[in-house]
Amino acid sequence: MSPREMLVNSFKAAVNAANPRYIVPQHLPKPPKGRTLVVGAGKAVAAMALAVEEHWPSDAIFDGMVVTRYGHRLPTQKIEVMVSRTPYP
Repeated sequence: MSPREMLVNSFKAAVNAANPRYIVPQHLPKPPKGRTLVVGAGKAVAAMALAVEEHWPSDAIFDGMVVTRYGHRLPTQKIEVMVSRTPYP
């Protein structure tokens, strides 16, 4: 492996290790009883919202809205993702 390949692979591993879709699930609590409202703002918030949707039980009652920057939207089902030049709630 060349030094360039090693650096590129190291960079990709670091970016993947920081991906909210992989980090958030291990920190999610069990869904509380009743309805949960999910809100947030920031570049990583769409990935965090998607992680909630993917890892909470299908019978959990939740919805919400998050605001992220253009180019960071991800497809969600229950949590609305809005985009803005600067993520203002």
